[in-house]
Amino acid sequence: MARFEADELAEALEDAFDGTDAEYRVVARQARDLADAGVVAEDRGEPLTIEAIVRNLDDAPEDSSVADRWNWWLGALDTAYGGYREFEVRAVPNEEQN
Repeated sequence: MARFEADELAEALEDAFDGTDAEYRVVARQARDLADAGVVAEDRGEPLTIEAIVRNLDDAPEDSSVADRWNWWLGALDTAYGGYREFEVRAVPNEEQN
């Protein structure tokens, strides 16, 4: 089970990386789904945490968006363990604010 809420992760991502609110939310939802699936805990021997996510996304190429950083990290996990592609961000909704 995840030890964080999606909104907590979205805030941490906003503090660490440039992006949009929609991007932070979609990455946070995917991360929660990944954490709830228990795949990372099974493969790496420890549960997924906000700190681990931010640390790993920070290793991505510097000019990457938050979603690109997430997908970059999942690509590495998929190469190492398999089974991570379903948690990639495929689209970020457009935000229209009035």
